[in-house]
Amino acid sequence: MDDFREHLNESLKNQEFKLEYDNKDLRYKIIDILVGIRVQYRLSQAELAKKLGTTQAVISRIENGTVNIGIDFIQKIATTFEKKIEIKIS
Repeated sequence: MDDFREHLNESLKNQEFKLEYDNKDLRYKIIDILVGIRVQYRLSQAELAKKLGTTQAVISRIENGTVNIGIDFIQKIATTFEKKIEIKIS
């Protein structure tokens, strides 16, 4: 594990790699939030899809990371579950 961490830290010094890494990290954070909401409300993918006006297949692809979701869809999730979106760029 230390070798991996050392390699990652060295790789993150490359700005192009760091940007790509940070973008992927954000995608996985959004996926984690979506799955967390689904689990919190004890919803199946199909039930969540119905609430959001989409299909189970779309929810599955989002959770598997094979499709990017846009800000409109994120806003729909927040509105549906009465959540607040906070964005911070630092």
